[in-house]
Amino acid sequence: MEKVDYRKTFKKLYIPGTSPEIKEVPSFRFAAIEGEGDPNSDEFAEATGVLYSFSYTVKMSYKSKDVPSGYYEYTVFPLEGVWDLVDKTKPVEEKSNYKYTIMIRQPDFLTDELFERFISELNKKKPDVCFDRIRYITVTEGECCQMMHLGSYDSERETFDIMEDFCRDKGYKRSEMTHREIYLSDPRKTAPEKLKTVLRFRVMRIKKDDSSSGQPAPDAIEA
Repeated sequence: MEKVDYRKTFKKLYIPGTSPEIKEVPSFRFAAIEGEGDPNSDEFAEATGVLYSFSYTVKMSYKSKDVPSGYYEYTVFPLEGVWDLVDKTKPVEEKSNYKYTIMIRQPDFLTDELFERFISELNKKKPDVCFDRIRYITVTEGECCQMMHLGSYDSERETFDIMEDFCRDKGYKRSEMTHREIYLSDPRKTAPEKLKTVLRFRVMRIKKDDSSSGQPAPDAIEA
């Protein structure tokens, strides 16, 4: 089987252009951790490290004595995050009020049983790290608006404004106020103005007789 590289195999979902577009996003499975607070905190960094440690354990499992059935060569997927506010009456700029689910997509061969196996193995190897925080979830996004954001995370509002204007022009509206970010750059090694982040939110068609602003749809994250 040819190596699965998200930058090529799933280019339309992971490497969009710098103009908004509507895309149908199918269901995928992710290793995920939920949390609250400032993404610049040590807690967020630790959660990110746990997800990457798990993901690279899965990738390198072809070297183990018990190679997973159906294993194929692939590139580890990038970190993603679904973002919301704990208290929606507070301003978006208050980062301590953020609520998030950060995640890394996993290969198709990773079954529920294999997930439990790898968590157990990691807990034995690194008992001081809480791998039990990781959940294995299915995410179904469906119809979405997405766009590549270039620059600092703090300037994302400008890109969201462009996306929302595009949606209105095309007869769409946001179906929920959470949004997804896919991080294609390492902020530790990349200047803020050169960061590449995919921004995405779920949308729905506006009916001609629909004068309402629409209510947020149910959470797209399923256990």
